[in-house]
Amino acid sequence: MVTPVDRLRPDRCPGALRPWTADDGLLVRLRLPGGHVPSPSLRALVDLAEEYGDGHVHVTGRANLQVRALPGTDDHPGHLPDHVLAAVEATGLLPSRAHDLARNIMASPQTGLAAGRCDLRPAVAALDRELCADPQLGRLPGRFLFVLDDGRGDLVDRPCDLGLVVLDGDRAQLRVGGGWGPVVLLADAPRRLADLARRFLQVRGEGEQVPWHVRELPVPLAPAYPRHPDLPPPLPALAFGPVPGGTHVPVPEAGLGRGAVERLTAAAPELVVTPWHGVLVPEQAR
Repeated sequence: MVTPVDRLRPDRCPGALRPWTADDGLLVRLRLPGGHVPSPSLRALVDLAEEYGDGHVHVTGRANLQVRALPGTDDHPGHLPDHVLAAVEATGLLPSRAHDLARNIMASPQTGLAAGRCDLRPAVAALDRELCADPQLGRLPGRFLFVLDDGRGDLVDRPCDLGLVVLDGDRAQLRVGGGWGPVVLLADAPRRLADLARRFLQVRGEGEQVPWHVRELPVPLAPAYPRHPDLPPPLPALAFGPVPGGTHVPVPEAGLGRGAVERLTAAAPELVVTPWHGVLVPEQAR
């Protein structure tokens, strides 16, 4: 259903180049396509948090990372000093300044590790490349979200702007706003999603009060298709503790301090931040 809205303020979802000004300083959010974070990058981020922020790395419900209490500049209090921004970039988690806000790609955390109908990690990487290769797509709102379910059903009912659910090893059904799009070859899906994102930018227009989400557009973004009968039923949130493919570790509200980061990164060369405020440690790397 299309739900037009009148925005009273522009999108202010934070990034690294556009921090959020909080009571304790600047808050920076770093997007992790598919939730994947190399262990050296997480260690570098906690180094940064200890030197400039509150000493902790925080996780979000979109499987991203945040650092709080960072300093601003004297001339522009809402911007990071150059040396702090350089330290953020040195983590490797900001590959494109122009796409700081646009790389919102959530995917089934266990994909490629256990169960699921296929390994979505190549599709996540391909979609991220599609986004970063197009300067126009850097204009996507910071709240615009892609959600990719590998057919297990863990994210099939997660609200999104665009996404897909895998039907088998070769096909997926696209998600468009709150409805369904066509069935496409999985190999073509990243390009198809990027094309729909470009169409969204064309349809929504210009200005500070334009829609943030597909469902808010004044006209449908694409024709509606019926829900495919092979789509999976929704699964509950991933439990904490040992799970197929690894161990799901909860992240406390205070975030990950030095000790927690050292333990997690010693266990695997790459970790997966999950949409349930946790970190999945892949078992084959332990």
